[in-house]
Amino acid sequence: MIFGDPITVILRIPALLWGISLHEFLHAFAAKMVGDPTAERQGRLTLNPLVHLDLFGSIMILLVGIGWARPVMINMRYFRNPQRDIVIVALAGVVGNILTVVVSVLLFRYMGFRLTGGGLVLDYAGMNSTAGRMLLQMILVNVALTVLNLLPIPPLDGSKVLYAFLPFRALGYYYSLERYGMIILIVLLVTGLIRVIFDPIFIRVIMLLM
Repeated sequence: MIFGDPITVILRIPALLWGISLHEFLHAFAAKMVGDPTAERQGRLTLNPLVHLDLFGSIMILLVGIGWARPVMINMRYFRNPQRDIVIVALAGVVGNILTVVVSVLLFRYMGFRLTGGGLVLDYAGMNSTAGRMLLQMILVNVALTVLNLLPIPPLDGSKVLYAFLPFRALGYYYSLERYGMIILIVLLVTGLIRVIFDPIFIRVIMLLM
């Protein structure tokens, strides 16, 4: 299984620390580049995972494969072009996860590993290789972070991307959902509704990559 046994959970920790730290660091870096110093002032312009981890969100990623980090705070009043800059900042973290996936897949294949199976059951040549299993977790975690964050659900990054395309009248209403974003996300996780959207996309991406 992709998620579950204790060894897999342990091997997932480095992937989790890297994926979340890079994602949030790039949000902070992109915000600084478009004129917003808020994240830098709050000490988020770093790859130190302790700064970015949310305890409950991290536990959820380790155990069920879906979770979150501490969100990077931004102030759109600093943006020179708010409609453009919010998209840049939102996508910056996802770009880091995608690049991690690409590098990890290349290494996975270069080392001779091959993924087989379907659905949520995966196997590969070299299953007993620690390096292979760690690379697999790096791929799975970063694909999961990418897919989850691109969903257009507040407060995920995908909701920020929609800001650039929504009509003005809908923008205010959609933006107001941000204050309830974490509650919405937890309800979707607890009820399992988010997996109805997440799982098919996640599995399809993994199959295409491997």
